[in-house]
Amino acid sequence: MTERWVIHLPMVVNDLVSAQRLARVVAHWSHVLPQTEPGGTSVSPEDDQNVRHWVFCDRNLSEGRRCLLRPDHDGDCSPRLRPR
Repeated sequence: MTERWVIHLPMVVNDLVSAQRLARVVAHWSHVLPQTEPGGTSVSPEDDQNVRHWVFCDRNLSEGRRCLLRPDHDGDCSPRLRPR
């Protein structure tokens, strides 16, 4: 077993899109902490937490960075959000 631990921070919203939106906000806010890994953020139904929906694309980019766009984005990956 590794000495790494994962913090689960439950937040409750009414639908998948709202859950992903809130998770993106929290992940981007928390990126100032070196212990966070925003690319690994996912959401799940409260009563079936084994079913996870990714919040970010999370493909590996150069220099150890990860894509922070939505999982189903069009075009090239980016380490930054694109304006809507």
